[in-house]
This record gives sequence, structure tokens and C-alpha cells, in this order.
Amino acid sequence: MTAQAFVVIVYVLLSASSASAQIDQILKGLGGKGKQSGPGDAKIGSGLKEALQIGTENAVKLTGKTDGYFKNQAIKILMPEKLRTVEKGLRTVGYGPQIDEFVLSMNRSAEKAAPAAKQIFWDAIGEMTFDDARKILNGGDTAATDYFKAKTTNKLTAAFRPTVEKTMNEYSVTRQYKELVGRYQAIPLVKSETFDIDSYVVRKSLDGLFFMVGQEEHKIRTNPTARVTDLLKEVFGK
Repeated sequence: MTAQAFVVIVYVLLSASSASAQIDQILKGLGGKGKQSGPGDAKIGSGLKEALQIGTENAVKLTGKTDGYFKNQAIKILMPEKLRTVEKGLRTVGYGPQIDEFVLSMNRSAEKAAPAAKQIFWDAIGEMTFDDARKILNGGDTAATDYFKAKTTNKLTAAFRPTVEKTMNEYSVTRQYKELVGRYQAIPLVKSETFDIDSYVVRKSLDGLFFMVGQEEHKIRTNPTARVTDLLKEVFGK
């Protein structure tokens, strides 16, 4: 064997060894086949989807029940900020009980609409790619919530609006709102205010729902007791 041939053989062997080491490192990083340091790709994807199904279902259950919004100070729907002057003026002249009933009715509308979110969330989970799953798993505490906001806001708005409008009519929210604003505008020297109360309730309903999804996501990421299945414990325990 010539010296030149020997050098070539050594180079090929070293290159193969280096490539093998690189592949092994890549597989370790992905949790794939070979020397595993964690769950594989398929298990990661399944674990994340399971976590998101549990988290979104919990969020929907917490919001879609009586007082789910109204008695949760973090998401309770209050009088629109634009109408706080209206609220203050009406309370001053004795319409406090009507204001309270109006606020309660807005929250009841949100509670009635919330269950429609479950299937929309689960559809978004079903459409999730592995790349999406990897980004969410390695992202910040609200990476999944941000994903849901991007993927479901339009669909949730479309689904919530008819339910909110129907429930608000049942509770006479729109009529109450018009009466309250009308009474306020009857007070001398006050400024007229107009406001789309249906859109406001839909938007605040979604804000509250996403807030609760974020809370559930944070629990699964940081609290081992929230990982209620073996798969969640394996994936998020790493």
C-alpha cells in the first residue's frame, strides 16, 4: 500500500467516525433513536398534544360555568372603560343596582359562550405540526397560549358572537345597556357615548379564556402535580 493510499483510508475512517458522532449528538438532542437522553419525537408530540388538550379542557370548564367569569377577579368583565364615566354618573343618581345587573349579564353571556371553544382548540391541536410542537415545548411559559391566539382567535370570535348575542338578548343586556346610556344622556350637559357592546363582550370573553389557558399551561410546565398522566410526566419532566 502506498503512503498516499494509507492517508486516504485514514481520512475516510476519521470522517466516518466524525459523521457518526455528529449524528449521535443530533439524535441525542432530538430524543430520537440511538443514545436517548429523553423521549423521542413522536412521544414529545403526543405528550404536548395531550397536555394542551387537558389544559384547554380545564380552561373551558373553569370559564364555561356559572360564575366562571363573574367571580374570577382576573377575568371578570367590567363596565367598558369608555363608559366608566357613564357608570359613575348613573351610580351617582341611584342606578347602581341596574349597573350591577348589567355587569352580571355580560359575564353570564361569556360563561354561556365559553364551551364552544373546546372543539376549536382541539381542532387546532390536531392541525399542529411537529415543528409547532417543538417550538411550543421549548418556548416560554405562554408559547402554547400564543399559538392558540394565532390559530383560533378568528374562529373563536365567529363562534362566540352568536352565542353572546343570543344570551345577551335573553338577559336583556343590550336593552339594559341602551336604557342605561339613555338615562345618562338625559342628564344635562353630559357627552354622548356610543359603543358596540356585543363586540366588547366577545373580546373580553376571549381575553379571559386565553388568560385561563395560559394559567393551565404554566401549571403543566412548572408544577409536577399538574402532570396527571405518565406521558406528561415523561415529556415535561425532561
